[in-house]
Amino acid sequence: MAEDPYRVLGVSKDSSDAEIKRAYRKLARQYHPDRNPNDVAAEERFKSIQTAYESIGSSESRREWDQQRRMEEMFRGRGSSSGPTRGFDFGDIFSQFMGGRGNADFGFGTESRHSPSSDFSRQGESIRGADIEAGLDVTLEQAISGTEVNFSHRRMKRCQKCEGRSFGTTRSCNKCNGTGVQTKGSSINVKVPSGAIHGQQLRLRGMGHEHPQGDPGDLLITLRLDAQEGRRWEDGRLIQEAPVPISTLILGGSVRITTPLGKRIQIGVPERTKIGDRRRVQGHGHQGGDLDIEFVLQETEKLTKKQREILDQLRESGL
Repeated sequence: MAEDPYRVLGVSKDSSDAEIKRAYRKLARQYHPDRNPNDVAAEERFKSIQTAYESIGSSESRREWDQQRRMEEMFRGRGSSSGPTRGFDFGDIFSQFMGGRGNADFGFGTESRHSPSSDFSRQGESIRGADIEAGLDVTLEQAISGTEVNFSHRRMKRCQKCEGRSFGTTRSCNKCNGTGVQTKGSSINVKVPSGAIHGQQLRLRGMGHEHPQGDPGDLLITLRLDAQEGRRWEDGRLIQEAPVPISTLILGGSVRITTPLGKRIQIGVPERTKIGDRRRVQGHGHQGGDLDIEFVLQETEKLTKKQREILDQLRESGL
């Protein structure tokens, strides 16, 4: 089984596309062969990072990967021991997109579903296409003030030639091959309300997969607020990294950071602080919420001669 690209890149599944790109660039620099000559482990890590980014590095590839994973999870455990999806025909998979009912409910290969005595007629159930789940990136500023974003996605739409009549029958249609639907692209304007929060879901009714002879499903859009460089969301909480020099981590001190609202504040660093330790600052997060500060080691690309001498002395002292 292929590695989970989210895990490889060290990001969560609700990360924004921009956050995924930043994580990739950081890891690619760290493990690039030019920076790690003759290091086989680093080379393999670099290759896995490249593969992961190819899977979820763009909105289109990420959407395709997420959909494929949902399909695998949908059918996992329903197949034989030789494979998670073995033994399922197209009708069974297709029916999941058409509302999640089995072949018998949809009348694949039969016209009985048009009969007044069908199960749907007796029970008064409505049939509809499946919902579509998708993510949409917005900035913190857009979430605060509200905005309108053009969103493109692909969905199943009723066949224009047979108008869905070939679905569930023995009729043939050279446009949809008897499925009653075709995959088409759709572009809509999505209104993001002011005060939106990370993970908030918008439901656009009727914009999901169309059923060949029923109502269309809905489009469920999850808002992903891009926290920008050095920040990320974690279970709905905003985390901001604070780079700290190694001397300050050991001896204590303070660092200055710029909050998501653009305000410069000073954060105290206790003596013997460890990388990954956190402090919570109230009122400086998104929409005036809490902001968790995570201490990380400040990277130094080049050391001065004096710094090297001091580090040599520290090493000789056993520190």
